[in-house]
Amino acid sequence: MAEQSGLKDPQRAARGLAAMALAFEALALLLAIVPMWILLDDATVATTAILVLTAACVVLAGMAGRPWVWPAGAVVQAALIACWAIHWALGVAGLVFASVWLYCWYVKTQLGKPPKR
Repeated sequence: MAEQSGLKDPQRAARGLAAMALAFEALALLLAIVPMWILLDDATVATTAILVLTAACVVLAGMAGRPWVWPAGAVVQAALIACWAIHWALGVAGLVFASVWLYCWYVKTQLGKPPKR
């Protein structure tokens, strides 16, 4: 029998990690609204994009148990990177959160595998 990761439910741990990452991303996006109003002359587009992405993060975090959340989370990260066109800081935040999402996905795929010897 192959050894497991030591966790009682590794997939549940991965889902919790994904939900936490998305919740932190939602918080960080909300905190980006005020700087966008300071940096941009008219931040209506930036605020709308941030609020839509925040809502998506919250919904995905709440539904982290569904298998389609993983690719949907990748789409959210790609959309945030695309916000580079609005302001470069949003694109950089997108790159940071995309790397966090990739790590979460990596953890999800590695938890079900037996450890290397």
